[in-house]
Amino acid sequence: MTEYTPPTPYLPAPMNPADEKLWSALTHVGGIFFSFVPALVVYLVLKDRGPFVRHHTATALNFQLTMLIASVAAAILWFVLIGVFITAAISIIIIVFSILAAIAANKGEWYTYPLSIKFVS
Repeated sequence: MTEYTPPTPYLPAPMNPADEKLWSALTHVGGIFFSFVPALVVYLVLKDRGPFVRHHTATALNFQLTMLIASVAAAILWFVLIGVFITAAISIIIIVFSILAAIAANKGEWYTYPLSIKFVS
């Protein structure tokens, strides 16, 4: 009889730095068009492939979820008419900060969004 050897856990191969930068930048840009969905998908799929891509996808996911909460609050305030201006401000903030984050990720720099609640790390 042979001894039982337990299976080894699956460890995904680490990504090379160029791929980490690419996926990080795409995650930030995707948030402009599709809200939190790209950040969530890339976070779930690639979070264990490298610290750089994990940081950027978690940061993007936190920011997009924060902006989603702010957008819901702004939608409620549409009845008071101030929500129109808050929605416009949120849209501008998302575009500007996502572009800044994508540029930083593409340069290989670590970036943290301001105005962001930390939901995932």
